[in-house]
Amino acid sequence: MADNKVKVFTSYARKDAELKEEFDVHMAMVKRDPAVDIWSDEDIEVGSEWDDSIKTNLLEADIILLLVSPRFLASRYIFDVEIKEAMKKHEEKKAFVVPIILKPCDWQQTDFAKLQALPRNATPVVKWEDGLDDAFVNVVKGIKQVIAAAQRRKTNT
Repeated sequence: MADNKVKVFTSYARKDAELKEEFDVHMAMVKRDPAVDIWSDEDIEVGSEWDDSIKTNLLEADIILLLVSPRFLASRYIFDVEIKEAMKKHEEKKAFVVPIILKPCDWQQTDFAKLQALPRNATPVVKWEDGLDDAFVNVVKGIKQVIAAAQRRKTNT
């Protein structure tokens, strides 16, 4: 029997750990959903080869979340490996790619600039008028919509 869980891959810059942690707190209810499996490099098992773990989980992902910031864009590994594979999967309709704009940066020059970003109007989370919590609530609502779309896609294939 095939695994019907929606697999979510989270790509982020380690130097954005504080915002990633806040994002994770807001994703708590989504993480509790037994039909969803959320993965990031924090889940790499001790003794595992990190590059293989990242590539394997990226290839298996139904949804790829890009936590975009200047440091995210500056990471050669993220740009050359994770974004490249994410956009390939997007073009092949094998995964939904969701840019989540954490901080102001020149992301409009990237391959994923053509994708609908979160939060609403692609306003960076840290610039959200009503604060981080409201920004992340908006992000989580958007992610839940994408999870529902991914579940429909898995059911129809």
